[in-house]
Amino acid sequence: MNEPVRSFEVVVVGGGAAGLAGALTLARARRSVLVIDAGGPRNAPAAGVHAYLGMEGVPPADLVAKGRQEVASYGGVVESGRVVAARRTEQGFEVECEDGAVVAAQRLLVTTGLVDELPDIAGLAEHWGSGVLHCPYCHGWEVRDQPLAVVAGGPVAVHASLLWRQWSDQVTLFAHPGTGLGEPEREKLAARGITVIDSPVQAVESGPGGVSGVRTADGAVVAVNAVVVPTFMRSRSELLVDLGVEVSEQWMGEHLMGTYVESDPNGATSVPGVWVAGNVTSVSEQVIGAAAAGNKAGAMINADLVMAEAEQALARAGQDVQAEPVR
Repeated sequence: MNEPVRSFEVVVVGGGAAGLAGALTLARARRSVLVIDAGGPRNAPAAGVHAYLGMEGVPPADLVAKGRQEVASYGGVVESGRVVAARRTEQGFEVECEDGAVVAAQRLLVTTGLVDELPDIAGLAEHWGSGVLHCPYCHGWEVRDQPLAVVAGGPVAVHASLLWRQWSDQVTLFAHPGTGLGEPEREKLAARGITVIDSPVQAVESGPGGVSGVRTADGAVVAVNAVVVPTFMRSRSELLVDLGVEVSEQWMGEHLMGTYVESDPNGATSVPGVWVAGNVTSVSEQVIGAAAAGNKAGAMINADLVMAEAEQALARAGQDVQAEPVR
C-alpha cells in the first residue's frame, strides 16, 4: 500500500442509506468522517423508495443526493471511489482505493450492501426493479390487483406466493422442477386462490408497458403484469473477509437465501474497530431499516471512540503524575 495522505477518525465504505446515516450521526458528533462510495446501489432500478416515513416515493438517487448534502453540511466528506483493500495498522486501519489513494482511519463502518443474483431466465434482468420484483413491501402497492407470476422453488415458493396474495388475488406460482410441493402445500395455495403451474418459466415476455407475460417450457404464454422472483442475495463482503470478519449463510428452512456478515445488534463485528450496517449484514433490510442501522452503528462507533479517548487521557494523566519530581 501507498503511504496514507489523509487521516479520519472514521471511514465509511459505502454511501447508501446505511452509510450516509452512519456518517451523518458521526459528523453531528463532531467526528472527522469520510464516506467512500462506489455507486451501483441495489435499488438503482427502482422508481422510488417506499415505506420510508416522510420520504415515501422519493427516487433512490434523490435520497442519496440529499443524504450527501446533509453529511457535508456537518463537515463530513463524501467521495466517489471504490475501496479495494483494507488492513489493520497500529493506529487503526488503512483503506486503499482503486485509484491508489490510501486513507487512514481509527474505525471502519462497512455498508457495502448486497447483490441480487437472478435465475438464468431470459428477460428477467431487463425488467429487474420495474416488472420483475422481489419485495412486496417495496413494490406490492404498485402492482396491486394485477395478475402476478411467482417464479420460485423450494419452501420459498409457498411463502412468496402467500405473501404476494395480500396484494393481488391473481397470483400464479410457476414452480421450479423438484420444488417439492406436497399435497398440503398445494391445498393451502388453492385455498387462497393461487394457481400452480408445474411447467417452468423459460422467458419473460415484453410488451409496450413492460412485462406482458411469461413463456413456459411447454411453449405456453401466460399473461401477467409483473413477475416475482426471490433472488439469491449475496453480501458484498470481500473487504470484510480480508479483515477476518465472518460471513454466514442465510437459510429459510432448506432454502439458501443468501449470505450475510455477522455482527451484534449494534453492528459491531468480531473484528475490533470494524462495524457493519444495512444489507451487508441483513439481507431483508429495507431502506428505512438500513438507515436506522447506520444511525445506530454511527452512535456506537462514537461511543467506542469516546471510551478509548478517556482511557488514553487517563494513561497520559498517570504518566504526568509519575513524571513530577519528588519534593
